Amino acid sequence: MEGSGEGIEVFVRSVSDGSMSDEEVVGYLKDIFENGLDSDDTVLLTKEMRDSGEVIHWPEEMGALVVDKHSTGGVGDKVSIALAPALAACGAKVPMISGRGLGHTGGTLDKLESIPGFRTDISVEGLIEQVSKIGVAMVGQTEDLVPADRRMYALRDVSGLVASVPLITGSIISKKAAEGISALVLDVKTGRAAFMKDRASAEELARSMKNVAEGMGISTTCLITSMDHPIGHAVGNSLEIVESVETLCGRGPSDLEELVCIQGGLLLNSIGLAVDQGHGSAMMLDSLYDGSAFRKFLEMVEAQGGASSIFDSDQDMFAGLGLISSELYSTDVLSDHDGWVSDIDAVSIADLCLKLGAGRTELGGSVDHAVGVVIHVGVGSPISTNEIVATVYHRSRGSDDFHKIKDAFSISEEPQTPLSRILGVV
Repeated sequence: MEGSGEGIEVFVRSVSDGSMSDEEVVGYLKDIFENGLDSDDTVLLTKEMRDSGEVIHWPEEMGALVVDKHSTGGVGDKVSIALAPALAACGAKVPMISGRGLGHTGGTLDKLESIPGFRTDISVEGLIEQVSKIGVAMVGQTEDLVPADRRMYALRDVSGLVASVPLITGSIISKKAAEGISALVLDVKTGRAAFMKDRASAEELARSMKNVAEGMGISTTCLITSMDHPIGHAVGNSLEIVESVETLCGRGPSDLEELVCIQGGLLLNSIGLAVDQGHGSAMMLDSLYDGSAFRKFLEMVEAQGGASSIFDSDQDMFAGLGLISSELYSTDVLSDHDGWVSDIDAVSIADLCLKLGAGRTELGGSVDHAVGVVIHVGVGSPISTNEIVATVYHRSRGSDDFHKIKDAFSISEEPQTPLSRILGVV
């Protein structure tokens, strides 16, 4: 599809006002799915989608400091929960609009709603007020932002039209552009547990999103990151809040800390709060270790109605997040071998968590916040027979399925070196 600018404008307007039937919308989307869009038309589609609803306008004195990030999703991906308050502690303004989990991809909103009382349904006016006051908010998409995308995505989902680079680009970037941000980091994952399984596909999507975002005036950097293994040690909503808090207090796993600090460093550099990415990453690391990022997280929890007092101690946190309960059981899974951990299959871990109830298989389904898996080893860890490799948190008293999870761990007779998750920058 080329030279279809006027047609794109009419299409998006007709999607928004309901004058085009579902069948007609699907037909138009199928044409894009099969034939693609050139770069100019993808920018136009994205702009029209952004303008189908409200676009946030920030006070002039803070507009240049407004940033966000987007991840294409993975297993154990709680980067945003530590990243957003740490960025705010460094002086950035972060109106992070996030989504819910589906399938083996966890959702930031589901994780945050593990915190008693935490509200994610904040109006645009409330979002602007909170970010202006404390520098950060983490909320769900409102009815007023990008209404065209909600209808288009729902029809793509039921029509098998999701895996289209221009349509993915339009969906993601229109929502970020509607936030009125100045800078954006995109974390495009590749690997067995990623939407884009191979690196070439991930790089194609990254280039498309970067080109469109920059065509709309947003300074954008794309990271290509590995999604073969879970990020950090925790998979499951409440468990990932625990690990996020540990990271905000300088006690997090090294791979999660690296992703938070590098993504944050890129954003701080983009808006002029750091002289380069390295300086920005050092600022982020300092915020994790000096307590300022954790204090900003507590401010955000309080501002959004959450019970910040549960984070007064580890005991209070585990109880408040539902991890200490007579209705919750835990089962340790033991290694059958001596050696070194060479692989941890994120898909197998995610499948078990989905079976436990930590995720949903259809839009609108409920999740169990407390269930999940904590992994006690990482790639490269030495391991002995009968050593605990994982702990499963579950509702039923027991199942052979829990012990099948040991098949997710590959053990080598030779020492293994863990690699950085960051494969490249686009």
